[in-house]
Amino acid sequence: MSIIETEATLHEAHRDNHTHRDVNGGWLRPAVFGAMDGLVSNLALMTGVAGSSASPQTIVITGLAGLAAGAFSMAAGEYTSVASQRELVQAELDVERRELHKHPVDEMEELAALYVARGVEPGLAREVAIQLSRDPEQALEIHAREELGIDPDELPSPAVAAVSSFGSFALGAMLPVLPYLLGATSLWPAVLLALLGLFACGALVSRVTARGWWFSGLRQLALGGAAAAVTYGIGSLVGAAV
Repeated sequence: MSIIETEATLHEAHRDNHTHRDVNGGWLRPAVFGAMDGLVSNLALMTGVAGSSASPQTIVITGLAGLAAGAFSMAAGEYTSVASQRELVQAELDVERRELHKHPVDEMEELAALYVARGVEPGLAREVAIQLSRDPEQALEIHAREELGIDPDELPSPAVAAVSSFGSFALGAMLPVLPYLLGATSLWPAVLLALLGLFACGALVSRVTARGWWFSGLRQLALGGAAAAVTYGIGSLVGAAV
């Protein structure tokens, strides 16, 4: 095998073995955690009502009300949170844009100093800063990344965040309600289906963590099961006292 072929093989092997998980979570993390939140909160709500010896009709109405209230609350909260964050970032970008317009030389020197602090030779750092500062929009993007740690082209969308939170929460919250809608008259089918859903969500979370899927699944199952057991006990105590 020639040297060129050997280098190509090593390059390909390095590329194949040097991939990383999506550490930002992408769409997976907010979707899974939204579904998990819906599962745990609605399961706990329904078991608490069931513990007070409520009728199946009352339990299913409670579950549907919890689904709707939680999903709308999640969507509204996520929209407000992301919109506020986006507005704050835009305000900081406007400040940086004005500074680049009023004091271009000072901003260029500031950028060069950042590169020097990271180990770049001063002359080279200044030359790089000069070249990057020739385009005002490129300079703004570089300053935003270096000083604010953000990418102006990848700001989150409040609408997308709200819709995804609403959908994932509603999907998770629907699981414990589903057996009742299909004709179940006792709590156990709802609990079993919800616990299976919790295990599946926990296993999916392992996609963005270093834990094994079985560990993440069992951990989430245990936490959700504990929440349901506690609320069932509270419901039983309150139901007996009323």
